[in-house]
Amino acid sequence: MDRPGPEHHLEESLSERAQLLLKALIENYIRDGQPVGSRTLSRGSGLSLSSATIRNVMADLEALGFVVSPHTSAGRIPTDKGYRLFVDSLLKVKPLGSSEIEEIQRGLAGDAPGRSVVQLASQMLSNVTRMAGVVTLPKPQYVALTQIEFMPLSDNRVLAIMVMNSQEVQNRVVQLERSYSGEELKRAANYLNDIVGGRSLADARAHIVAQLRETHQHMNRLMLDAIQVAQKVFDGSGAERTEYVIAGETNLMGFAELSNVERLRRLFEAFNEKRDILHILDNCLRADGVQIFIGQESGYSILDDMSVVSAPYTIDNQVVGVLGVIGPTRMAYERVIPIVDITAKLLGSALNARK
Repeated sequence: MDRPGPEHHLEESLSERAQLLLKALIENYIRDGQPVGSRTLSRGSGLSLSSATIRNVMADLEALGFVVSPHTSAGRIPTDKGYRLFVDSLLKVKPLGSSEIEEIQRGLAGDAPGRSVVQLASQMLSNVTRMAGVVTLPKPQYVALTQIEFMPLSDNRVLAIMVMNSQEVQNRVVQLERSYSGEELKRAANYLNDIVGGRSLADARAHIVAQLRETHQHMNRLMLDAIQVAQKVFDGSGAERTEYVIAGETNLMGFAELSNVERLRRLFEAFNEKRDILHILDNCLRADGVQIFIGQESGYSILDDMSVVSAPYTIDNQVVGVLGVIGPTRMAYERVIPIVDITAKLLGSALNARK
């Protein structure tokens, strides 16, 4: 499991007793959402320790920055540093049961186009974890243009209809310099399907640019018309842009620590603007397996009280996107981690099957 933070081997500074008490405290806090006192730990840790001994260990853990005491309580709660040690060294991940795996498989099954499968995956992550599920669309170089058609509209506009990966349909309206007849557009589409059909969007765009660089003396009117229309379409087709779909944002309103209205407003704005979330997810493209950002590790203040559990997914053994769960730092990591891991593998399988 990849860790984004620079801290390593934090557990070496703690005795086994301190590690067990920290583990018990975090598990209690994740389950109940309340600061954990020494009396609770004395009953639930399974260790034969006096309350005084536990209080001393808790004081040491607080001095080392693993726990903190809220002003309103005698108990303690974990810090980002405490969660990091817990996730890296103390956590025992629970494998998913066969019924849970089958539920995710069923959710991704069927003949839905590629984009719809990605949407299903984000919804599935949200449904299973009761948090926000997020999935980036496959990188554009892995989305092949199967066919393109044009329809004339008013005021020199044209509707471009692009079929991707034989299934997904994208429409785009472009403004041209002059009016084109339906017959001209049909001939242009036939020409383009011959020269760019089957290429990725990025390759198609590069091919069109290369064609434009050739001297016009080698091009007839049909070729010029087709190239000029295609350039308008591909320049705005998102060939260089990563997108993501998100589901279950409103689930986050159910967590007390995230329920501040102003905070939620800024969080939903960040989801809508996408830039910061995409930057985090792009970092996960290079991860080997599950990667976790806890609190301030993401580098974005809007996520200071949240964690992102992510994993890359592949097509033809090439990493093409990332999926993950966004929720409070107080999440059931032992359950969320395998859900994210399995869903990434199953999404890759589903997309491979639809090629």
